[in-house]
Amino acid sequence: MRPIILGIFAAFFFAITFILNRSMELAGGSWIWSASLRYFFMIPFLIIIVIGRKNLKPLLLEMKKQIGAWLLWSTVGFGLFYAPICFSAAYAPGWLIAATWQITIISGSMLAPLFYEIVMTDKGPVRKKGKIPFKGLGMSFIILLGIILMQMEQVNHLSLIAISLGVLPVIMASFAYPLGNRKMMEVCGGRLDVFQRVLGMTLASLPFWIILSIYGFISAGPPSLEQTTQSGLVAISSGVIATILFFRATDLVRGDMQKLAAVEATQSMEVLFAVIGELLLLNSAMPASLSWGGMALVMIGMVLHSHFSNKIVKRKIHNVSV
Repeated sequence: MRPIILGIFAAFFFAITFILNRSMELAGGSWIWSASLRYFFMIPFLIIIVIGRKNLKPLLLEMKKQIGAWLLWSTVGFGLFYAPICFSAAYAPGWLIAATWQITIISGSMLAPLFYEIVMTDKGPVRKKGKIPFKGLGMSFIILLGIILMQMEQVNHLSLIAISLGVLPVIMASFAYPLGNRKMMEVCGGRLDVFQRVLGMTLASLPFWIILSIYGFISAGPPSLEQTTQSGLVAISSGVIATILFFRATDLVRGDMQKLAAVEATQSMEVLFAVIGELLLLNSAMPASLSWGGMALVMIGMVLHSHFSNKIVKRKIHNVSV
């Protein structure tokens, strides 16, 4: 039960990101500062964690070996992920962005041919190019159907341009996040832990955030005290607390595929928390029945996808052991 509780708390703190981004946008803050300030604020917290684990020097040495790869894939995985998420907050409510973001499950699966996987054969382990798991995608399209239902509801309230600007950047981010993170996992080769990799990617993405901040200062002026404070809260809640809780939850059930599937499925709660948060804190309009139905499909799809994916992994492990 403890891993499930930790997973739900992680989803709660992740959802704060969508709520506060929408809040800053409604208050007139620039999406540029919402995006860049989060990563500026994350650095000191991550440095403290990594130093506390006595892992800072190995990280810096690892980054020095392949600095070009670190700069490229960190910019993709963090910069081209979070900047579009914040941009979309100007055109769509946070709960809709949170629900649309779940499409990253499908996006991640579509990226499989860009990576290699180790396949066990009679001759031993063989490195083969990944294939798109079409069977697993069947479950994922339940999520896609839920997102489409929610977009249909928004058509009655928003223009086609507004809907596109609120959704298309999120879809782009859904590809950038798994692409950048998986490429960085290849670069690291298992030599760094999660906290080292997140800190390294945050540091390596700094050129992107600095350039974006300069543009933001010129185009929109400096951030307000309120936006700075809320960006700091996003950095702590999503960048630090939620990440630690989620990885702690997955560590507790690492050897049990059914429990791991349950923990992963708790992240579907982000959508519900985002809705409740916006209703209570931002006085947002109550989603209509069509949107509630879409949210239900997204959450059901996440649960089924997580269960199906881990069932396949369990079968593969069994076949290898036999």
